[in-house]
Amino acid sequence: MSLIIDGKAIAQQIRQEVAVECAKLKAAQGVVPGLAVVLVGHDPASQVYVRNKKKACEEAGMVSFSHELPADISMVTLLEQIDQLNHDPRVHGILVQLPLPNHLDSQRILQAIAPHKDADGFHPYNIGLLQIGTPSFRPCTPWGIMELLRYSNIDVAGRHTVVLGRSNIVGKPMASMLLAAHATVTICHSRTVDLASHVARADIVIAAVGQPAMVAGEWIKPGATVIDVGIHRTTSGSLCGDVDFSTASQRAGAITPVPGGVGPMTIAMLLKNTLFGACHCIQ
Repeated sequence: MSLIIDGKAIAQQIRQEVAVECAKLKAAQGVVPGLAVVLVGHDPASQVYVRNKKKACEEAGMVSFSHELPADISMVTLLEQIDQLNHDPRVHGILVQLPLPNHLDSQRILQAIAPHKDADGFHPYNIGLLQIGTPSFRPCTPWGIMELLRYSNIDVAGRHTVVLGRSNIVGKPMASMLLAAHATVTICHSRTVDLASHVARADIVIAAVGQPAMVAGEWIKPGATVIDVGIHRTTSGSLCGDVDFSTASQRAGAITPVPGGVGPMTIAMLLKNTLFGACHCIQ
């Protein structure tokens, strides 16, 4: 049986470390990190995520500003809201909850966030810094995965790492972070030929394909580390990831569960980005 990587426990440790740094910042500089979350519409899943982020901020000693806006809001009005947050000195991180309604241009909205308040790490400026090896704000999910590996004493240097998925949110920045840590990286996607053969050669597999249980356990190299980014609700109401956990856990040396693996890390890294923004504002 594999080592089960407890993302919840690691995330809690990081959140406690952030809380200590927030207290130091407040005592030394009088600055309380502030995160503004913008939620458009009334998607139930998004509302849960926003509540969780608000609770995490409060536990870390941060201020959370929630802006819940109607689903039919115009681009102009939403851009005006973001501009106000860009100029609000109490706000050190801005997050626009995705997905947005179809009539809104998500890329334009994300690019309107000031790069020095980009709590999600999605702004092209910050992605560019990541690509050239001088990261500032980092995309939270791939950064969380790097921290999961680090806290679990899994060294990626020289290891063959296969990233399944090429999204701007996970796959591409994940590859950049792994390369910076001296891993050998293969990115696979929907048009990759013989996906199973690539996975079978991997020392580390990071699955972010968005398809439930797509990665079969028999694909996994014995002893490999498996990081499952996916989360899906099955017809029975239970949750599963992109990897068939029941079979993969019999072959992997270490594996993340769903839930309780990558998910908690994303919020922890969001707090770290917000803290970074608060520290940056006083330099």
